[in-house]
Amino acid sequence: FPTPLPKTFSPHPSDATVKDFIGSFIMKSGKQRRAELQLKKAAKRAKKEKEARTPEGGFSAIGGLVVDRTRLAPDGSYGCPEFVQRGFYVDVPFECQNCGVSQVWTAAQQKWWYEEAQGNVWTIAKLCRPCRQHARQVRETARRIHLEGIARRQAGGNA
Repeated sequence: FPTPLPKTFSPHPSDATVKDFIGSFIMKSGKQRRAELQLKKAAKRAKKEKEARTPEGGFSAIGGLVVDRTRLAPDGSYGCPEFVQRGFYVDVPFECQNCGVSQVWTAAQQKWWYEEAQGNVWTIAKLCRPCRQHARQVRETARRIHLEGIARRQAGGNA
């Protein structure tokens, strides 16, 4: 059976088409083929990365920051969070559990939490910034007092 002609083949092809048609049947070494495949993969990867990047510094057309799935912490879940399915972060309003003040968890804050700090993808903001700072200060004070007590006991037992 004769080999089928490519769709671009015509009765009066240009020189480039003929060269491409003939070039596709030339024998190549494994090394040449691997190099060719690596170039194709690199081009495909670059195209995919270019498509993932959007204009305006990583913002999608809808106004949220684009999710980089490769930078998310693994969670072992079969499910997928809404922001990952959507493909971008959007500002999320919430009410602080301690003081009850309405706040907005911005897309930039979410991107930092999930991708930079490697936070659990199933968590959301519950406390406003001042309440988080206060809670952190309370924990640090309790830890300092605890460590001072241990040091006093050790110093008292050694004397």
